[in-house]
Amino acid sequence: MGAGAVTVRGESEGFWQFVDPNKTWYNNKRIIALNGWIVLLLITSSNNGYDGSMMNTLQAEWQWKDYFNHPTGSKLGLLNAIQNIGALAGYPFAPYLSDGIGRRATVAIGAVIMLVAVALQTAAQSTGMFIGSRFLIGFGLTFAANAAPMLVTEISYPAYRAPLTSLYNSLWYSGSIIAAWTSFGTEFIGNTWAWRIPSLLQGIPAFLQVCLIWFVPESPRWLVSKGRDQQAIKTLAYYHADGNEDDPLVQFEYQEIKTQIDLDRHVAAKVGYKSLFTTPGNRRRMAIIVALGFFSQWSGNGLISYYLTQILTSIGITNTTIQLLINGILQIWNLFWACGASFAVERAGRRVLFISSVCGMLLFFIFWTICSALFAENGDTQAAHAVIAFIFLFYAAYDLAFTPLIVSYTVEILPYSVRAKGFNIFNFTISAALIFNQYVNPIALDAINWKYYIVYIVWLCFELVYVWYTIIETKGLSLEETAALFDGDEAKGELQERAAERAVGGVPDSPKDEKESAHFHEHSVA
Repeated sequence: MGAGAVTVRGESEGFWQFVDPNKTWYNNKRIIALNGWIVLLLITSSNNGYDGSMMNTLQAEWQWKDYFNHPTGSKLGLLNAIQNIGALAGYPFAPYLSDGIGRRATVAIGAVIMLVAVALQTAAQSTGMFIGSRFLIGFGLTFAANAAPMLVTEISYPAYRAPLTSLYNSLWYSGSIIAAWTSFGTEFIGNTWAWRIPSLLQGIPAFLQVCLIWFVPESPRWLVSKGRDQQAIKTLAYYHADGNEDDPLVQFEYQEIKTQIDLDRHVAAKVGYKSLFTTPGNRRRMAIIVALGFFSQWSGNGLISYYLTQILTSIGITNTTIQLLINGILQIWNLFWACGASFAVERAGRRVLFISSVCGMLLFFIFWTICSALFAENGDTQAAHAVIAFIFLFYAAYDLAFTPLIVSYTVEILPYSVRAKGFNIFNFTISAALIFNQYVNPIALDAINWKYYIVYIVWLCFELVYVWYTIIETKGLSLEETAALFDGDEAKGELQERAAERAVGGVPDSPKDEKESAHFHEHSVA
């Protein structure tokens, strides 16, 4: 792509003014290759989805229930929650590995740990061994899940960054689909291989990553942060501009990355977890990120993700085959809506999707609760069937935003210097929310049945108010511009202007003078 192919969309439109409109993912071999490597990273989320769906379906199989003595209540909660407890153990280390040894190496470490854990889980001879292996799965998944989505967003071709990063969490359902239908098929095996086979297949994504991760390009942002600028330029040029290091898009991307990271280095020694909460911009980011982490698990979806069998039983659907069939169809439904929303991110915008999602969830959860009450009080079978319909509609609404956007929005609003640590806080929040759900939900459902749903209705009302007043629109911006947006329009505009000047006018890589650096840093980092 040469300068003559550049389409100018406006002086303030960042990277878009350097993007060739004739260059699309399907007609450029190098972008196709890059997207292929990105798929290898996206399957980290598939592994997570597989795990959640597998544990859901195993609860419906008599072979698993017999082998582990029909766990209920707090014991069942522990079997589900232990994976997230293992994740908590990995959180103190994950961001330091991602920033220290690189995104690729961190994904590889997580994949190796998960392979060992899956082998132990498949060979489990006791409840204790099964619990221990699931702890180890969560521990390994923490490393891969911290590094993989950041690498996706940092190597993507700029025009496709938002939908590709949004696909990360959306492909959670690809794993859940495989787990649901595998368990549906193995249900008819009359021994422990009915649950050991689904457990064994869980290791496939990790195996692929161990074998292929070293062919994936490393993050140009990480390379620049380590002083390997020339390698970063070569990576950007190879995948974004057919190897042309002088391409305006490559120069703009590099200079924008370089500008932000050079300024970050002024406080690099002080960048720790405390820095996430010491400035107004960062506090604003973290308030949104922590809230999204809780919202993603406390919107009522946690009931379905881990206790669908119990919900279906409560409305009179007790046949194991029917339960597994409903779960399998639901995962396909979810994948359709989540992927559709991922590709609509740049068209509809983040704010529209978040607000629409919460409104839809609230409406359909109210109807779900009413129908559950009608069945419980009157035995109305039509109301029971309506519950299933409203579960599907509820998930369609959930998938508009809380599947595709929670990861992509989190990584894009964080500056590079705190991205790994901020994303780690996000993952920690999700695990904490899940542990609470996995312990409390089965106990509450046993105790008060459908009345427990009222708690989620009240919570969804709070979510709607919070999302309405806090979510900032970020569509059409580069990764650096989006991160700077939370520090004010002046910071974003100055970053964009200086990157463009340096890319086109040959301004030196270092800031023009200390005064300018301090002024910019005050807005974008401090």
